[in-house]
Amino acid sequence: MSHLDVHAASGSRLGASEPRQEGPADLRLVPPAMAAWAGAALALSAPGRWTTVGVILCVGAAMVLLAMSGAAATRVRRRGAAGASAGRPSSDADADADADADGGIGAGADADTADRAAADGRWWSRATATATAAALLCAAAGAAAAGLHSADVRQGPVHELAERFSTVEAEVTVTSDARRTTPRVRGDHSTPVALLMDAEITRLTGPDGAVTGLSTPVLLIVSPGGSTGPWQQLLPSTHLRVGGRLSPPLHDGERSAAVLRPQGKGPPRIIGPPSVLQRTAGALRGGLRQATERLDPDARALLPGLVVGDTSRITPELHEAFKAADLTHLMAVSGSNLAILLVLLIGPPGMALRAERRGLAPRLGISLRLTALLGGGLTLAFVIVCRPEPSVLRAAACGLITLLAIGTGRRRSLIPALAAAVMLLVLYDPWMARSYGFILSVLATGALLTIAPKWSDALQRRRVPARLAEALAAAAAAQAVCAPVVVLLASRVSLVAIPCNLLAEAAVPPATVLGFAALALAPVAMPVAELLARIAGWPAGWIASVARTGADLPGAEIDWPDGWKGAVLLTALTALVMLFARRIVRHPWVCSAASLLLVLAVLRPVPLTRVLTGWPPPGWAFAMCDVGQGDALVLAAGDGAGVVVDAGPDPSLVDRCLRDLGITEVPFLVLTHFHADHVRGLPGVLRGRAVGAIETTSLDEPPDQVAFVRRTAAESHVSLVRAVPGERRRIGALDWRVLWPASATGPGGIPAGPGAGPVPLEPNDASVTLHVRAGGLTLLLLGDLEPQAQQGVLRRYPALPRVDVLKVAHHGSAHQDPALLRSAHPRFALVSVGRDNPYGHPAPRTVDALRAGGAVVLRTDTDGAIAVTGAGPGLRAVRRS
Repeated sequence: MSHLDVHAASGSRLGASEPRQEGPADLRLVPPAMAAWAGAALALSAPGRWTTVGVILCVGAAMVLLAMSGAAATRVRRRGAAGASAGRPSSDADADADADADGGIGAGADADTADRAAADGRWWSRATATATAAALLCAAAGAAAAGLHSADVRQGPVHELAERFSTVEAEVTVTSDARRTTPRVRGDHSTPVALLMDAEITRLTGPDGAVTGLSTPVLLIVSPGGSTGPWQQLLPSTHLRVGGRLSPPLHDGERSAAVLRPQGKGPPRIIGPPSVLQRTAGALRGGLRQATERLDPDARALLPGLVVGDTSRITPELHEAFKAADLTHLMAVSGSNLAILLVLLIGPPGMALRAERRGLAPRLGISLRLTALLGGGLTLAFVIVCRPEPSVLRAAACGLITLLAIGTGRRRSLIPALAAAVMLLVLYDPWMARSYGFILSVLATGALLTIAPKWSDALQRRRVPARLAEALAAAAAAQAVCAPVVVLLASRVSLVAIPCNLLAEAAVPPATVLGFAALALAPVAMPVAELLARIAGWPAGWIASVARTGADLPGAEIDWPDGWKGAVLLTALTALVMLFARRIVRHPWVCSAASLLLVLAVLRPVPLTRVLTGWPPPGWAFAMCDVGQGDALVLAAGDGAGVVVDAGPDPSLVDRCLRDLGITEVPFLVLTHFHADHVRGLPGVLRGRAVGAIETTSLDEPPDQVAFVRRTAAESHVSLVRAVPGERRRIGALDWRVLWPASATGPGGIPAGPGAGPVPLEPNDASVTLHVRAGGLTLLLLGDLEPQAQQGVLRRYPALPRVDVLKVAHHGSAHQDPALLRSAHPRFALVSVGRDNPYGHPAPRTVDALRAGGAVVLRTDTDGAIAVTGAGPGLRAVRRS
């Protein structure tokens, strides 16, 4: 007897007494949605003829299955008629036909039907054939939509002109907000920050003067050479005239037909204003930015992103912290933002059909039908204010699913709604099929609808409070299904994701509601909006604090194999944990041991990691971090303290190195010069550590990196000082002297020569050079000195003593002064260098010269991080490869 029969016998309709009451999950739309998704994803970059063949094959196979299904139905009807003519009740024959239509030999078919089916040898039913045909048709629809969109992008003159890198004059319509690129370190410089924005060419004047009217999407890249401020303030739907060079898309399968880089450094040439709706949305967003202007930096940056997806103030450091804690979904608009507003309007799910339904709508006397219309209007306004971009459309679709939950209170019926939303969005915008954000959004929503309720019930059966059980189950379910996708993006797994999400989620509703209230009131009552924004800044600041605290933990994230292998491995591991979880929870001591191991993995106490890994070695005095193509050195200065020399190119790498060494305090930080591979990791050194002061060279070149260091130091309230040639500093047993850049006096203990040495005119030759004593250990740290400056050091200090450890200049390049290498005569020569770097560092000639002088050469690209311990005869270098 089915669940429908049970309720029919009870005399009341399903859900009459309890709106949450419902039958099994309806998964019929899931295969068609997945098929449409897969078809679109595959067809975006496939040749047109392949897509055509695939569509024809899918449609043909679906027609064959439908024909077979129709033939099966005909046979069933004939058997029913034969049974009726033989004296069998017609109602039984009809029941057999209905049962076969509902799934063949399923729950509704009687034993006689099952016997006939088995006798016929049928392994499939009409329902199976119909479902397979539907999936094939949806796959064909997805592939056809993607193929047509892709062909539309490639047709016309833009694609051909881009292949020739032609210079054109175009009238374009902006279709997105400007977004800033993330700077990347390339060698000794950092790539400049550019502005990206989506646009559509509506009129094109080619190199030959031919004018073409069209509608082709392109990506505008505005270089930072000119004034980017006016470009960043452009609103979607603004019409521009742009002269520039076309080039092919950055990646295959993109929605843009070409990249258009405007020429010149002037402001944009506006030929048409944005639409009224976009001006209104822009004014609201601008009002929210103004209302949050006086908040603390983190709340000021996060609140606009949490409310309307405005991430223009998010710093790279804050973004990295959110990534480490797996909280990036809170930095941009998601379905949860809209869901919060809808719950405020109509009340919690499951209460909408009851007489005692909650929310603002019943208190204002608004009917349920009108409430649903208001919810739809609120969703439309949400899309307009937050921009109708793919991420916002995903959020709106998920929000509408939540609206359906509020209106019906039937959670499982949302699975077909989610599948339908996925299908419609993929057919509307096939490029969503390849969007990682879209994948994560759908997976997280599906996990909340299917896995989380079961886990919540299991926790409540073990006496976990209901609210805590729901929150814990939701965070764990979303993390379980999304983590393999995150591995494809970042090659790492966050160990603090679940607790950080639990702590942060409680602050999302008040920040969202108060933030939207400030958004609405800013145009008419700015003081009130500022007050609301100040109150909303408290929960927003709490979310940022949770992210920073979680990211600062030594084991916040672990490395994981990248690519599909890593994703499959994590998926298999997650499946095994879920499979054996029920057995594990029956043994409290196993759960306690697993929890203890997880805590130890996150906290990574130095004594324990030293026992398990041998790193750092006991009594280490000097360490060279493995930060790729750059420098980051650490001199031990007491328990948990270290003097850091240079910060490398990547904040996360130097931060991890300092964590592994147990460095929680940096009394002094030396930046030898301002090249990006030595200073860009500065936020990683400052992260969660007390830094006394930062010493820099006297040459302020290049200007962009100088500005970065000054800005970063000011944000962390750390003072900057200049290195003075000949100065001497001491911290505990650590003593060092500045040998270079040149001055007229030499440091005590090392007599200066008669020559004044060259004046540094290039950043490498302005490197702060240190002669260090750490107990009985001596070191010479040369920064990136070139041969001319190395010769200047020798002229100034002809009696330069022999050292135990030499930090080889400029990553072991071929440009070394042989006389300086002979004078230093090191026992160990350490080279900080990136694996497979394009510069050939370290140069074989340099390595051979050092080894010929008796030095043991170690390099981070093959040996990993290196630590030096002991002194005299007991001096040794420990590699962490």
